[in-house]
Amino acid sequence: MKSQFPLMLAAASLCFTGVSHANSDPEPIEKSETLETLRLKRSENWGLAATIRSAGIPYANSGSDIVSSFVPMMFYEDEAFFIDGTEGGLRLWEEDEWRLNTILRMRFIDLPTAVQNDIGGDTGDFGFQLKRQLGDGWYADLDLLSDKSSRFHGIATLGKKLEGESYDLNATVSARYKDADFNSFYYGLSEYRNDGVKLGAGMDFKAGVKGRYHVYSNLYLVGAAYATYFDENVRNAPTISNDWHGEVYAGFGFFNDNRRHSEREISTRPYWRLAHGWATPSNIGDILAGDTEKDPFNNQLTSVFYGHPLSDELFGIPMDLYLTPGIVWHWNSEVQASSAEIVMAIKAFYTVDWPTKWRLGVAEGLSYVNNITYIEQTEMDEKGYEPSNLLNFIDLSLDVNLGDLFGKSEWNRAWLGYSIHHRSAIFEKASQFGRIKGGSNYNTIYLQIEF
Repeated sequence: MKSQFPLMLAAASLCFTGVSHANSDPEPIEKSETLETLRLKRSENWGLAATIRSAGIPYANSGSDIVSSFVPMMFYEDEAFFIDGTEGGLRLWEEDEWRLNTILRMRFIDLPTAVQNDIGGDTGDFGFQLKRQLGDGWYADLDLLSDKSSRFHGIATLGKKLEGESYDLNATVSARYKDADFNSFYYGLSEYRNDGVKLGAGMDFKAGVKGRYHVYSNLYLVGAAYATYFDENVRNAPTISNDWHGEVYAGFGFFNDNRRHSEREISTRPYWRLAHGWATPSNIGDILAGDTEKDPFNNQLTSVFYGHPLSDELFGIPMDLYLTPGIVWHWNSEVQASSAEIVMAIKAFYTVDWPTKWRLGVAEGLSYVNNITYIEQTEMDEKGYEPSNLLNFIDLSLDVNLGDLFGKSEWNRAWLGYSIHHRSAIFEKASQFGRIKGGSNYNTIYLQIEF
């Protein structure tokens, strides 16, 4: 049941989406307008949240009743692309109250913690979603989805969105049809337990609510609760001990809600960043302390990141925020083959203007690599873990403005910097990352140019 959540599709799509938005102007341009005016962007709705998910374990003889996981989430939406917590997709077509999306959604398996690294704790479903707005906050969705092995399921959802002065709620009821292969694999455990069984198709029913509560400025509390009633074949399976399955999310997040804060022009510019880096077996704490060990095999990467402007402030503090998808290439060496990595993150920059203009940056997001790198595989082998292709991503950076540094105004949009390219699994707290500890680090240098 170990999965490789297919993040590449969503991240590559957003790279294209971000570039198209950065270089298009929806209205005719007057000749009198300055370049600076043309480069002004409007604030967009975005969010970054940290949640704890707790769920019941429905499997018989599991040895425990509850499993918990730390789940970081991103949120973003524009005319072509959306990210909503644990799912994202592209808008393919839209007319009046109808919309058709491609969709990629994380789905948790809820196995006991002790076996999640061996078997896996999540998977990714992908397919199509047809949406219809029904008026007065009501909507209906029809999802047709498959996992990577063509196990199909379809979900029909009726939802109602409620908005108050300080809260947003989204209540849903849904019916999910699962084919026989889906039920047998995920509930009959037909390939993973001696008492695994083949099951027929069936229909689950699910109801719940998710929402957020405004606390102060950009700070919100977020949460969700859902209950699922299994179909008859699953309820009667010897591998399942419960008729019902429950899950709850609770946490906090930072959001830019244009309904509350109003849409406005921002001065943050889009950028391209080109970086090259060298692997190190040192952990991130040692690197920050200046104690970096060199990788004896000199494994290296090259990356290109696009920065799509989101905001120029957080909690009223001047801070540039970006949605930043990236493509990373890990070069081959005597111990590894070349491989691709896709990143999706939200990054914040804080600027200090003394004695010259420089910035501190931090990004949080997701990273998917198609082949586990040597530096990462070595650490997993030492700790006895099965590696995970999908991991949490952090980028810590420090850069200086080249225009200020050399006294050349024409270089004011260029920054030279250092960053730590970090993949990790949040200290065994995240089932979607394979319940492991550790990851990989690269020291990189980069040139970032705004346009």
